[in-house]
Amino acid sequence: MSLDAATAGRRVGVIFPTGMLGAGFTPEALKRGVELGATAITIDGGSTDSGPHYLGTGTAKTADEAVERDLRLLLVAAQEAQIPLVVSSCGTGGTDRGVDWVAGILAKVAAEEQLTPRVAKIYSELSVDSVVTAVEAGRVKPLAPSSELTVATVRSCEHIVGLMGHEPIVAALRAGADVVLAGRATDTSLVASIALMHGLPAGPAWHAAKVAECGGQCTVDPRRGGVYVEVDDGGFTIEPLDRDNACTPTSVAAHLLYENADPFRMREPTGFLDTSSATYTALDDRRVRVEGSLFDAAQHTIKVEGSAVAGYETLSLVGIRDPEVLDQIDVWVESLQGYLVDRVRAVLGLEPETDYQFQIRCYGYNAVLGDLEPDTGPPKEVGVLLNVRAPGQATATAISKIANPGLLHMPIPGMSDLPSFAFLTSPAHVERGAAYEFVLNHVIEVGSATDLFRTIVEEPTHV
Repeated sequence: MSLDAATAGRRVGVIFPTGMLGAGFTPEALKRGVELGATAITIDGGSTDSGPHYLGTGTAKTADEAVERDLRLLLVAAQEAQIPLVVSSCGTGGTDRGVDWVAGILAKVAAEEQLTPRVAKIYSELSVDSVVTAVEAGRVKPLAPSSELTVATVRSCEHIVGLMGHEPIVAALRAGADVVLAGRATDTSLVASIALMHGLPAGPAWHAAKVAECGGQCTVDPRRGGVYVEVDDGGFTIEPLDRDNACTPTSVAAHLLYENADPFRMREPTGFLDTSSATYTALDDRRVRVEGSLFDAAQHTIKVEGSAVAGYETLSLVGIRDPEVLDQIDVWVESLQGYLVDRVRAVLGLEPETDYQFQIRCYGYNAVLGDLEPDTGPPKEVGVLLNVRAPGQATATAISKIANPGLLHMPIPGMSDLPSFAFLTSPAHVERGAAYEFVLNHVIEVGSATDLFRTIVEEPTHV
């Protein structure tokens, strides 16, 4: 089906088979989406959910084999149906390296399947100098709670990417691409690009995109895979690809709360999605119709993400099941902290916070909620994780080794015997290498939606 033919009656259908490329989905679900009359297949290739490491190193969270498996199914289905395939945030962090990595896997699959797609690669990585220029020109604004961006912070970044909206993807599709492999993009840019390029209203387009962005997350059973969303002039309709799954008004409306500070408004590069007047109606026991979504235009901005090396980390994990220690686990942790600070000061001459940092987390007690933990009773067993961060790996490991005797035998005050605990590994320390942190939470004001992005369209290699 051609893109133009699919818009008869101003209606487009998009398959979103899973929340992330490499996460897996069934061939049957993909086939059903095509049978429903899909205009395009879209899938997200990454996000910041997994932390700053992947952007900092330019590597992917997902395995080559998992991505290849998904791409094979997607490419074959898209080519057979003659509809485009769009992948965004390639390689998890959306770096240029990530786009090229996915493109290499796609080329391998295409050759093996004897397919000749026209592939567009959209690069979203920004040079340090270009961001510095924008800072000096006053075009970079902080997002709360960040402060004004400094040139030094920009220069500390290993990689910087801009989050594209729908426009670069639309331009690539209009240029005739069968497959679009995009760098970092907003999660919603995928579905929205298909709807907006066919002139459908921005309100339904962006709302449908938000609901579908995580595949089955908007269904009653997210484990059963992705969704099919159909956008038209009056709104959109969404249903699961799995016949045994269902969307409900509650499951669909609730997705506006996911990764969004405001349950009714969401910022995109060109403005705000407003769902305050949206209605959610069950068409049957598995499909939901949404109407009334609006979109308010605003100054066009591109959010930038940057990851920098924050230090080098060494971990140690020890298990404690001594009931006498666990009955006073807070006292034990406080004793260990004091022991470590005193020993590091005496042996290495280093001070906490200024020269190094460390965390002690008690998994099985309050490692996740900390002081917010409502259950303060003694745990049955605890895994104590020591995470040391220092400017160099050798220093972090040395501090971890200094902590070793305390982690193995630290008693609580008043104990008559010396307890023993169990390290997970031998050696007891695990060097994590460089630890990264996100240092950019800012937007760049731009004159054009495609200013910061570069697109290369590769002609098919015929077999």
